[in-house]
Amino acid sequence: MRTDTIEYDGYRGSVRFSSRDRLFHGQIIGISDVITFEGESVDSLEKAFREAIRDYITFCEEIGKAPERCYSGRIPLRIDQDLHRRIAAEAEAEGASLNRWIADRLGKISLD
Repeated sequence: MRTDTIEYDGYRGSVRFSSRDRLFHGQIIGISDVITFEGESVDSLEKAFREAIRDYITFCEEIGKAPERCYSGRIPLRIDQDLHRRIAAEAEAEGASLNRWIADRLGKISLD
């Protein structure tokens, strides 16, 4: 079963197709609340995905809870002082900020 992703309004969903059920199944990723959706076609899946997000946001408003958002792009990180010094020197030597240098290195990691 192949997994793919879909995006809408800052939210991402993980999607799988079940040949047994003949359905696409999806779940919003990157938040702790569980939000699922499904569809019999790509079009119906995309529609269900958008509706699930809108329903989630509406529900959160009704109960007075701020809807969770997907990852902010910020990672609080503590590292050894010597490592900090060494990577800061590498970043400076390459003419990059420390954040840009780290992001570039992380972007080269294969997650497959």
